[in-house]
Amino acid sequence: MRRAVETAATIAEALGLPISLDPRLRERMNWEGPEPIENFLAEWRRATVDRDFVPATGDSSASAAERFLEALDELASRHPGETVVVVAHGGATVDLLRTLMGDDQLSAMAPTLMDEGVPCGALTTLTHEANGWSVVTIASTVHLLHLPAGE
Repeated sequence: MRRAVETAATIAEALGLPISLDPRLRERMNWEGPEPIENFLAEWRRATVDRDFVPATGDSSASAAERFLEALDELASRHPGETVVVVAHGGATVDLLRTLMGDDQLSAMAPTLMDEGVPCGALTTLTHEANGWSVVTIASTVHLLHLPAGE
């Protein structure tokens, strides 16, 4: 979670806002060794195909999406009508999108997302209304095009 916390801290500092950590936004699985990376990747792929599969270390895709959605619902209820920035991990974000949209719609809107993942620094935008969550953008990197070289 270190990289996500560093990103959140940079955003919070720029906006003059406090940072709040929520473990429900953590990644589905994290490789920590001594397990070979090949085993971790095999379990990752299996958990991607079978959303109910619980890997040796981590959560199923379905439960990762559930906890992420729970955190977002809580944030929406605490900050009605406000914009909230959430920094999370790509795998958990894809799990959430699969739950909100379904695999077919997600694949139609972002054909490479499930296989290639979310690019670093990408923005996914959601809106919350009385009927639930709507997906506005998925893994957009347009904002990165405006950075000076090397940043």
